[in-house]
Amino acid sequence: MYAWKRSRVLKKGSLRRGSGTGPLLRAYSLGVVVVLAAAATVSSLAQQAAPAAGQSAAETQEDTRAVRTREFLGLGRMPDAKLAAEGAKIFGPSCGFCHGAGARGGSGPDLLRSPVVLDDNRGELVGPTVRDGRPAKGMPAFASFTDDQLRDIAEFLHLQVELAANRGTYKILNVVTGDAKAGRTYFNGAGKCNTCHSATGDLAHIGSKMDPPDLQQAFLYPGARGIADGGSKSPSHATVTLGDGKTITGTVKYQDDFYIALYDAAGNYHSIALEEGVTVQVEDKLVFHRQMLDQYTNTQMHDLTAYLVTLK
Repeated sequence: MYAWKRSRVLKKGSLRRGSGTGPLLRAYSLGVVVVLAAAATVSSLAQQAAPAAGQSAAETQEDTRAVRTREFLGLGRMPDAKLAAEGAKIFGPSCGFCHGAGARGGSGPDLLRSPVVLDDNRGELVGPTVRDGRPAKGMPAFASFTDDQLRDIAEFLHLQVELAANRGTYKILNVVTGDAKAGRTYFNGAGKCNTCHSATGDLAHIGSKMDPPDLQQAFLYPGARGIADGGSKSPSHATVTLGDGKTITGTVKYQDDFYIALYDAAGNYHSIALEEGVTVQVEDKLVFHRQMLDQYTNTQMHDLTAYLVTLK
């Protein structure tokens, strides 16, 4: 901002180059511009970071730092958190298996570095890309998404960029707001969690192994972090049927749109081209979790988190 204003002042001064007062006017004008620009910046920061009713001094200071960081990084508008939360519900089960739950990449690219996302403002670039897909690069089309859903997905991606770029605005809120007793009832009842998990077995001490935000993220988006093994990713198993009918079953080491690599039970490594006639069936142990993402109510989600936190 200062560099731009300085060039404007020097150009004005150059028009008076024949006058002995030119350098003096240029220096004086530059000083005025810098002072006014600094004053405007302080005024802007003060307005944006003005303490709300009941806001503590520490919170005000944190908000001021966030605003300064945003201005320094040249970030665009602040994403809408409510729209982003809706977008997260769509992105996780539909796109997270390739791009990761946080859009930071998986078998697909890191979207936080994508020009489509970075150059987008309110979904005008992200929306058509998601709706039409990129078949040549293996990305399917999501033609059934509504305009509102595409906008929410775009807002979710913008928020991920914001959180990655500006740590001054990143705040982990207290997610332990539910009723632990109600969460236990849900775990052993309507949620059917106990059909696969045990509070004294695979989930024993899970509350000590993971922080509450990570714990909640784990059962909402299990593709990014598994809950059954305390937060580490569990390897997938797949059965590959070749063109001649022969099958190979094993643990997946790598998979993209062209190849799949796996280790069979004997430890032998297989790299198989996904050509015509070859089919792959990947065992998805987390399918129930993915289905539940659209069924959890806010109350059930927070109650379940509160219960899991007690498993020390």
